[in-house]
Amino acid sequence: MSEDLPAVRHDSEAGRFELDLEAGTAFVDYELEDGVMDLRSTWVPPPHRNRGIGERVVLAALEHARAHGYRVIPTCPFVSGVIERNPGYRDLVEEP
Repeated sequence: MSEDLPAVRHDSEAGRFELDLEAGTAFVDYELEDGVMDLRSTWVPPPHRNRGIGERVVLAALEHARAHGYRVIPTCPFVSGVIERNPGYRDLVEEP
């Protein structure tokens, strides 16, 4: 990605990782319970799609999970795809 973007921020009260962009805010929503982060949905404003921004936000959430010893549930299909493309995060996935 060639864009110079601000850092992804974590809003723990809202349960989101966010990245402010010109056309709006990209985010991944999550719920945290008993050390398990359910990554529920991802959204990127349409003008910013297909630039790796969604993946950047999801990777920030996965790094946060790893740093805090959380397991993850990739409810959002986009999150599942990011994990498949980045197999180093597969160990975080909570098995059903």
